[in-house]
Amino acid sequence: MRGLYAILDVTFARAKQVEELALARALLAAEPCALQLRAKDLSAREVLELLRRLRPLCQRAGVPLVANDRVDLAALAGCDMVHVGQEDLPHDLVSRIAPSVAVGVSTHDLAQLERALAARPRYVAYGPVFATTTKRNPDPVVGLDDLRTAADLARRARIPLVAIGGITLERAPEVGRLTPVAAVIGDVLAAGASESSITARARALGSALAGSSRMAEALS
Repeated sequence: MRGLYAILDVTFARAKQVEELALARALLAAEPCALQLRAKDLSAREVLELLRRLRPLCQRAGVPLVANDRVDLAALAGCDMVHVGQEDLPHDLVSRIAPSVAVGVSTHDLAQLERALAARPRYVAYGPVFATTTKRNPDPVVGLDDLRTAADLARRARIPLVAIGGITLERAPEVGRLTPVAAVIGDVLAAGASESSITARARALGSALAGSSRMAEALS
């Protein structure tokens, strides 16, 4: 995994008056490494319907579709992956329920990260690296020093680490020097933004992350 891990947060998109499928098309045009649907305020039926509408868009773009939290909906919709948090079903149970769905795990401190790495998920997410306004009751900020340690642990385990939390285009280069992939919600989406402007911002974020990562690898 490298570059932008795009998150389509339905609540945030609606607050910015951007229609979900239009946002998905714009993000997919930037060729992210994954597209996650986060829809905390929708019913299970609504989430499943939206995942099923996103699936062909992701397939055509060659981008993995990730469901947030709900492994049952991920399996029913044919998602590539499900992303689970610390209070969701554990990795081994998710794998037993839906063996065809890969698992990504959110972690917020080094102890959680080490436990997650031991389970061998498809990827781990770590953060929030910076303060974030797109998540209710966010965990404490970990900062760049902790991210550096986390990225080293994940690299030794040969598992991709996705930086999360408060990442912007301006901060992307310093994050990319530590890990080549980061999840972003808010920084691609201004109120009433056009699809083309969202794509341009998302593409710039992906390039900044991947470019800084390659430079760091060349210097190491």
